[in-house]
Amino acid sequence: MNLKHAARNLRRQIAVAAFVAGITTDAYAAEKPLGAPAPEFTHHAAAEWLNSKPLTMAALKGSVVLIDVWAFECWNCYRSFPWLNGVAHSYAERGLRVVGVHTPELATERNRATLVQKIAEYHLSNPVMLDNDYSYWNALDNHYWPAFYLIDRKGIVRGAFVGETHAGDANARQIEAAIERLLAEPA
Repeated sequence: MNLKHAARNLRRQIAVAAFVAGITTDAYAAEKPLGAPAPEFTHHAAAEWLNSKPLTMAALKGSVVLIDVWAFECWNCYRSFPWLNGVAHSYAERGLRVVGVHTPELATERNRATLVQKIAEYHLSNPVMLDNDYSYWNALDNHYWPAFYLIDRKGIVRGAFVGETHAGDANARQIEAAIERLLAEPA
């Protein structure tokens, strides 16, 4: 095992241990290729998107984008939705777009009709891409539910965060500070 691979595995182990202990950490963000273009959305059929027509990264340029990778049975995910909905509402007029990527953790989460019900139950109005084949999950090299990726106005990944997030907690403060910084940058 090379040193780079060993360091990446150690960061993942730290992030997982902190997550299990209920501590949020940005250790996972250190392994992400920050500064790279965000991967293009991997699903383009209308049936693979909810609350929106299919989106492209090119169509989102000019906006700051918060990608939320989640699964509807993941309690860490749905307990983060009050914060996420608040952030979406608070920053929308300034140019923040929230896009959900629903990647199922369990086989039962692949059911589109149930996902539609859960989106209504959780009061999610942001676009949601169905990622049943894990293609976007893999494009992000993601490993956690929930995971949040911040993309700047030029389409560059500038932040990666994991874990359940609530208004005012350390993860929320860190993500919101990053959103503020990106919104303050020129388009």
